[in-house]
Order: sequence, then C-alpha cells, then structure tokens
Amino acid sequence: MKKILISLLAMITITLQVNAATTWVAKNRVTTVGQQLLTKNSITAKLTFKVVEGIADNSETVKTNIINISEEDLKYTGNDNEVAAVIANELGHIICCHTDKAKMRNLILGTGTDTNNTITNAMNSSFVTSKISQKEEEEADITGVNLMIAARYNPLALIVWVTKQPGSTLDILKSRPNNFDRAMVSFKYLSYAYPSKVKAGYNCQEYRIFLAAAEPVMTKLTKNKKKLAKFNKEQEKLIKERQKDLAKYKINNGLNGWGVTYDWLTTTEENKTK
Repeated sequence: MKKILISLLAMITITLQVNAATTWVAKNRVTTVGQQLLTKNSITAKLTFKVVEGIADNSETVKTNIINISEEDLKYTGNDNEVAAVIANELGHIICCHTDKAKMRNLILGTGTDTNNTITNAMNSSFVTSKISQKEEEEADITGVNLMIAARYNPLALIVWVTKQPGSTLDILKSRPNNFDRAMVSFKYLSYAYPSKVKAGYNCQEYRIFLAAAEPVMTKLTKNKKKLAKFNKEQEKLIKERQKDLAKYKINNGLNGWGVTYDWLTTTEENKTK
C-alpha cells in the first residue's frame, strides 16, 4: 500500500511539472517570438523586448535598442502566431517611421517649436495630431504580415488579433467584426500578394466570423473589372512601399530623417534655454 501511495504521489508530481512547463503565457513568449521575427527577416540590430503596462512607447528604440510590447495588446492573443502579430505590428510602426513621426508631432504640438509652421505646412493634415492614424496602423499591419510570413508565422493571426480588440459603434450597427475596415486592408493585401496564405486559413472562431463578412466584399470587388484593376495597382504599390521601408530600416539600423530632425530641434531648444 505504501509503495502504491508513493507511486501515485510521484505520478502527480510529474504531471504537475509537465503542466507547469507546458502552460502558455503570452508575455513569456515575447522574447522567443520577437527574436524569431528579427532573425528570419535578417534584422541585425541588437534589439531586445520588454513587456510594459499601458501603451507601448517605442520612440526611443534607436537609442535604447529596446522594443516595448504592451501587456494590454497581449491580452488579445491566444498563441505564438498572435503574439507574433503584436510584435510585428510594433516593428511595423518602427520600420515605417511612425514612432519618430509621432515624437515630432508631440514635440511641435506640446512646445510650439514650429511657430512659423515651417514643418507642419509641408506635411499633410494627419501631422497635426499626436495620435497614430488609421493609415499608419494599416501600414504597420501590412509590414507586420510581411515580417510574419518571413518568420513562418500565420499572417492571418494579425487579422484575428485586430478583430479581437474593442471595436466601434459603427461595427456593431453594421453587424461586422470589430475593426473590420482595418482588418480588411491586411486581408486584401494578403489575398493579392499571398493568396496561398489566405487559402490555408486560420482555425479559430474569430477568423471564421471575419471571413464570413470579408468574402462578400472580395467577391463584389473581383466582379467589377474597373475596381479590380485599381485594386491590383494599389496592392502592387503597397508591396513596393513596404519593401522599400524595410530595406531603408535595415541599411540605417532604424535611423531616419524624422529622428534626426527631432534630435536637432530638441538640441536647438536646449541651447536656447542655456
């Protein structure tokens, strides 16, 4: 009897150890998944990843070599593919210079540095807000799916991650998945550039719900020759733009004109106050 009890205790201990070892926790996967994204995309910058509360501020990544990942964003993930989506989106913002543009906007709006509107007059209307725009999110998403594909993660996970996040009243009124318009930009891009990835699918309820709304949109698009020709032209342009952004990032290790201008402006302001 004693031997039986000892054997049972041993089995329970082993089972608990195995379960503990196999428990999946999103924030514990960030470093491994992040390094996979960097390595497979030949990004040689010595970057590390840090999970933070609230909004992830990566405006100083070039200086610190740290990419902050929001714990809030990770709440909408359920596997490594979706963690990759979160990280790839943040990398997308950095690669597309959105973080440095936002830093410049905050400086100008917060300090009045651009008193003669020298910079803002040269920019489009999106420059006058300190927030990441919808267009910038879409650019980061497309860059993100490219990074995910190269790193052998399922890019459709980015669509799932986006639609898991809280949506707008408009989405509810139209009976659409959350953030449908944003997710559709990535879906259209994938349908054109990587149709095999779309065909392979993504096995979860959220994606099935999204697909039910997305397929009629794509069917309608493909039946209109004029709209389809315009769509194909737009997707080709996106492919070239995103490839160009990534190439620039790799060559300059993240340094760009926005960051250089920001450093110059802040240095100038500091010198004025001395």
